[in-house]
Amino acid sequence: MNDTQPLVRVDVDAAVAWLILDSPKTRNALSDSLLDELIAALERVRDDLSVRVVVLGSSHDSVFSAGGDLKALAGDTPTIEKYADLARFPRICSLIAGLGKPVVCAASGDVLAGAFGLALACDLIIAKEGVRFGCPEINVGVFPFMISALIVRNLPRMRANELMMLGGSLSAREAHDLGLVNAVVPAGDFDATVTDWARRLAEKSPLLMRLGKDALTATRDLPLDAALAALRAQLALAFTTSDIREGVAAFVDRREPNWSGR
Repeated sequence: MNDTQPLVRVDVDAAVAWLILDSPKTRNALSDSLLDELIAALERVRDDLSVRVVVLGSSHDSVFSAGGDLKALAGDTPTIEKYADLARFPRICSLIAGLGKPVVCAASGDVLAGAFGLALACDLIIAKEGVRFGCPEINVGVFPFMISALIVRNLPRMRANELMMLGGSLSAREAHDLGLVNAVVPAGDFDATVTDWARRLAEKSPLLMRLGKDALTATRDLPLDAALAALRAQLALAFTTSDIREGVAAFVDRREPNWSGR
């Protein structure tokens, strides 16, 4: 862990937790120390009942994150230790998937290599105009092994292969056209747009949001029949909650709902 300045800042405001990658000198390289702090931050906001939405952002002017720490990958650390260290990224993906709260990636700068996978692990991505997404690992003799699992789940096969095998990148607009990004926003409107989306998400029932996100995670890779059976059970469970009754009542009464979380 870093004993001086934190590599991941955590700020909670109005039910929104802002997790800011804050290692500008390394372009937010996904070092073991930074990933450890990100894991700790995700666990903290997972357990904080006041938090309804998580925004993953960056303090760097032009780079969200440059991806993995290449010096560490090419270092002399024994292979068995490198293998153990690689457990951090899958753990982060599992934490995001099981967080029970929506996670928004605020891509204010270029999203490269392992960070591309980190962004794709989030529920929503908002990109600043001019930002690029890519996996240049093959250009330096590496292949984007683990993040390939996320890339191939989000892109057509041939376009995924093109990115990974040629080491190219996508503009924010191209990423949006391919369905990788939810919104592309001019620089002057970026922060306000991210805040607006986060606050709108925070206004939803945290209980139904958690049930819905858990259902999406559990059924994403199931065959259709199995997915429908699981989702039927989840919908029946949702019918037992007070929040679903409150939501309907508020709609009928034309008022804001008062979520109880039950």
